[in-house]
Amino acid sequence: MPKPRPPLVLTRELVDHTVRKVEDEGPPPGFIPMTDDDYAGVVGDVLAKAPPGPTKLFAYGSLLWRPACAVIDGRRAIVRGWHRAFCFRTPRFRGTPDRPGLMMALDRGGQCEGMIFRIAEPKEQSLDSLVRREMTVKPAVNIPRWLSAQTDEGPVRVIGFVVNRQVERYVGRLPLEEVADVVSTAAGHWGSCAEYLYETVVELERLGIHDANLWRLQRLVAERIVRNRLHAQA
Repeated sequence: MPKPRPPLVLTRELVDHTVRKVEDEGPPPGFIPMTDDDYAGVVGDVLAKAPPGPTKLFAYGSLLWRPACAVIDGRRAIVRGWHRAFCFRTPRFRGTPDRPGLMMALDRGGQCEGMIFRIAEPKEQSLDSLVRREMTVKPAVNIPRWLSAQTDEGPVRVIGFVVNRQVERYVGRLPLEEVADVVSTAAGHWGSCAEYLYETVVELERLGIHDANLWRLQRLVAERIVRNRLHAQA
């Protein structure tokens, strides 16, 4: 029988020390906002490639604890060939131009366990809300793609948001220590990167999904927050 894991080191109290008031100044210079026509095109393309039946979403990060649209049901599933990773920089939302944050997407390699949700009808409206949350500027760094997810009842076609490796903000597989340096300090008008990590790990554990990489990362981030606090008080 496996030994129980110790409690999270990254706590809500530590996370609260990383949150600060940041005014949203909109897309930084050089970023081109998505338009209504762009969003309509993305939704149309997703639906044109959709399999018959209900449209299903694969949630692996913030969509687990803050869905962008109404979702129904929910069951665990594994997508092979992709893994969740802090793999792109963001100068907005959970970072600023002078201190960009890092956010998660599905990147190539490995596998990822998450949840499948059925997108509520009308699905065009739900998908529009979803892509507007996940895609804000052109070229988009987080793009929808139809994936095959493995469940207890067999394979299911699902929408997953994967990283666009062609954009400048893609950083690849950074050393975990470097990720922790950024996640422990960066924040934007949506909140801090540490908060984003904390909410994701807490929800994954609640669902019975253990991500060993994020578990190690939360410990490193907690250690850095404590160290930064001690330095600030010295």
